Amino acid sequence: MRMQLRPANQRARYDHGWLDTQHTFSFAGYYDPEWMGFSHLRVINQDVVAPGRGFGLHPHRNMEILTYPLRGVLRHRDTSGGGGELRHGDVQVMSAGRGIAHEEMNGSREEESEFLQIWLLPAEANTPPRYDQQHFPLERRGAVLLASPTGRDESLPIGQNTEVWRYLLGADESVAHPLRFDRAWVQVVAGSLDVNGTRLRAGDGLAIVETDAVRLAAHEDVELLLFDLR
Repeated sequence: MRMQLRPANQRARYDHGWLDTQHTFSFAGYYDPEWMGFSHLRVINQDVVAPGRGFGLHPHRNMEILTYPLRGVLRHRDTSGGGGELRHGDVQVMSAGRGIAHEEMNGSREEESEFLQIWLLPAEANTPPRYDQQHFPLERRGAVLLASPTGRDESLPIGQNTEVWRYLLGADESVAHPLRFDRAWVQVVAGSLDVNGTRLRAGDGLAIVETDAVRLAAHEDVELLLFDLR
């Protein structure tokens, strides 16, 4: 087993006034040859958007884009006809395919909106664009499958050989997650835990290869995303 830790405090951070953003991997004007992505995982940005502001209509092609709200309300619309408001517990997957334009705006004029925006390279290029959104209740503890290639178990379909899981664990709770594919990325949203013996805290990421399971041992209440990647 090999692992590489990406500590939260080593992510690139930019404050644009209306947007405070942290980049796990190289993105836009930030370039780090050591952190270009992991497997098909290309972008994990943690964005805090000021009230009433956001990302105006802009295009994408050939990218699977997953948005995971953390707090506040995020308003989405795109040229496929997709749209809606998202809050913590909601997840959206947008397959940009052969071309789509979208906007992501803070839906409140009083409170900040915070979310993770995650990009994965697609398994197939130039597919028809698609948008899906679903609520995954926060009362569902343990493991919940958010996205998968086939949309199995009521998950959102994603155009890559990847499964995206949410874990909500209580203090001192432990679990072993068997991998369907051959590598994994763990992104901690809140709390602290040991992952295969390595301590992670909020904002940390961990790349794992050459193992058949990811072992999670929470020290306090924990929320995390686990990417099972080929």
